[in-house]
Amino acid sequence: MVEYTTDRNGDRVIVERRGGAGRILGIVAIIAVVIVALLFLTGFWSADVKKGALPDVDISAKGGELPKVDLDSKKVVVGTKDTTVEVPKVKTEKETVSVPVVGVKDNGEK
Repeated sequence: MVEYTTDRNGDRVIVERRGGAGRILGIVAIIAVVIVALLFLTGFWSADVKKGALPDVDISAKGGELPKVDLDSKKVVVGTKDTTVEVPKVKTEKETVSVPVVGVKDNGEK
């Protein structure tokens, strides 16, 4: 990272900062991963993983009761009734019009 500052005379001075805590931690982490990988690859470390199981746990619960509710409500009535309303009628007719046509013409070759 390069940082620009000005001195007392107003001249620009370039101050370079190299590294930093994040960069050092990243390098240390990469070195640690490489060392662990080499230890496993050379056989110095080995992992013997065996089948395992979770312990058996006995869980029981006793059911409860729903609360008693006395509910009075209105009735909803659904039905039909005859009513006269104005309804527009749409009528279609056949009429001849010119439309564009696209085609391919073969130059007499078959």
